[in-house]
Amino acid sequence: MINRRNLLLVSTAVPALALVTATFMPMDDAWAGQAIFTGSTDGIAINGYDPVAYFKQNAPVEGSADYTTLYKGVTWRFSSAENRDLFIADPEKYEPQYGGYCAYAVAKNQLAKTEPDAFSIVDGKLYLNFDKPVRSIWEAEKGSFIVQGDANWPDLNPG
Repeated sequence: MINRRNLLLVSTAVPALALVTATFMPMDDAWAGQAIFTGSTDGIAINGYDPVAYFKQNAPVEGSADYTTLYKGVTWRFSSAENRDLFIADPEKYEPQYGGYCAYAVAKNQLAKTEPDAFSIVDGKLYLNFDKPVRSIWEAEKGSFIVQGDANWPDLNPG
């Protein structure tokens, strides 16, 4: 039975979800076809943020041009030599899932940019999202979105 409260939830959620879905397209030509999301930073992974810092500090931290490594064809920046060395020793442990593209979009069989502060660490893996509102949607059903994303990523992976 649909009551007023449920009708209100549906009437506000559907337009919000449509807005979120619409923001994913079209993909920016500047990073289309790249296996690792570089955003507005030419050839620098995940907008130049330190992937190791997400795990160590539970926060986005800008990397430095002083501490870099080349991995999967792009430059990765780090906030310290220690973080760079940790990444080099085990990049798969620290690199974001789905090449740093939005985890929610990948679950929806699309590619979208990500914002550094819209992140989650789930079962020791880093997931980035389009923005914080999208991360909230993704977090609500992250288990099923991860399953969907894992299934979609091999076909979506531009690399």
